[in-house]
Amino acid sequence: MMSGVVLSGCMSGLDLFSSDSNVDTTVRTNTVPNGNTDRLTDEITVRNAVSSADLARAGGNPIPWANSASGSAGVISSIAENQDGAGRTCRDFVTTKHSYQGIASFTGRTCMGNTGEWLLLAFDRQG
Repeated sequence: MMSGVVLSGCMSGLDLFSSDSNVDTTVRTNTVPNGNTDRLTDEITVRNAVSSADLARAGGNPIPWANSASGSAGVISSIAENQDGAGRTCRDFVTTKHSYQGIASFTGRTCMGNTGEWLLLAFDRQG
């Protein structure tokens, strides 16, 4: 009994329920990402693979891609280069995407912008 009284005096500063002003209220926890960032980086990776492909050298062969940031990968099975109504060079493509959500097929379109950068205009899941 006596030891309980002695120890209670040593622990008086450890009250977890006090409203002490020394509590750090700046600490925040984070949430699990919702996948939008992974989706965006996958789209950028595919756009870069499609826009940088040497179509003459590829000769219609599949072009693999991988995104180390998201863990996704896939194979671009076809790329067709054409001109859109505004005279821009565009590439329509078909790819697969292997991710933690499974395997899916996508079609897309990327066109060269006025300043020479490639813009992803479509990236649509099929089926």
